[in-house]
Amino acid sequence: MSIILQVKDLVTKFYTLDGVVNAVNGVSFELNEGETLAIVGESGSGKSVTMMSLLGLIPMPPGKIESGSASFNSEEGLCDLLQLSPEEMRDIRGGQIGFVFQDPISTLNPILTIGEQISETLIRHKGLSKEQAREQTIKLLSQVGIPDPELRYKAYPFQFSGGMRQRVVIAIAIACTPKIIIADEPTTALDVTVQAQIIELFKELRDALGVAVIWITHDLGVVAGIAERVLVMYGGRPVEIAQVMDIYKDPKHPYTLGLLRALPSLEAKESKRLKSIKGTPPDLLIPFKHCPFASRCDYAFDRCWEEIPPLISVGEQHQAACFFDLEEGGPRHD
Repeated sequence: MSIILQVKDLVTKFYTLDGVVNAVNGVSFELNEGETLAIVGESGSGKSVTMMSLLGLIPMPPGKIESGSASFNSEEGLCDLLQLSPEEMRDIRGGQIGFVFQDPISTLNPILTIGEQISETLIRHKGLSKEQAREQTIKLLSQVGIPDPELRYKAYPFQFSGGMRQRVVIAIAIACTPKIIIADEPTTALDVTVQAQIIELFKELRDALGVAVIWITHDLGVVAGIAERVLVMYGGRPVEIAQVMDIYKDPKHPYTLGLLRALPSLEAKESKRLKSIKGTPPDLLIPFKHCPFASRCDYAFDRCWEEIPPLISVGEQHQAACFFDLEEGGPRHD
């Protein structure tokens, strides 16, 4: 399995009147062809900013990509997404990399029909005529599970339910048969039944198209059903990367463990209160000189307040950024 995207040491900051927001602080990861990678973390952990940085969607100013690289195996060959011109990025974005935003109602143009908005992508990136784009759009609407596609082609976003609007956004994302789809919390605003339908749709499309997926979420509960690997982020940094089952069965970072303990379980023999993570997320206006999770961690010791733990190998295809060995119950020996 070959690597389609390799991100190294990505740093993104926002220069505001209140100070410098250290939003992304050295993010590195790889994405393989046809793989689904889940990026997990609470609000403010840097998940969405990381993806928006890769696609040139950070407003500059106040945002600025300070450093890093993002090698993408595009149709034209290997390129660094962070070095592309705005025009080159527009060719990649929507064409070879699709993006599904969290809120479809704010993504879709309220004064254009659904058909026009999908067709626009096909005309822009594939050079189709209006009639060819219309035919392909109707096929896409059917592919993402929208009934009566020829009739719904002429409908407006307000005439669709939340789940149907999200299907339309997915149709736009897959219109040009991209190599990667980035889905930014695509099920957050949907009820549980529709969430399950959207997750199943993504799995079907991934298998049918052979597309790689980056699934951004704050909910570890949905990850097992869609992802092969998981990247856990905290304070703008990766704190754990592993195969999905290893994350559930053998978490190596206290933050990951805290997220898992906060999940309700149907297998519990007796009801008990869920355990929340104490404290509040870090203030990203303050640069870290120690472990960003130390103030909320039950296992923190002196070294955690003196150094930032690097991401190291803690098992086969398993990395964690922590000085404490949860399995041994004491400080990790380098």
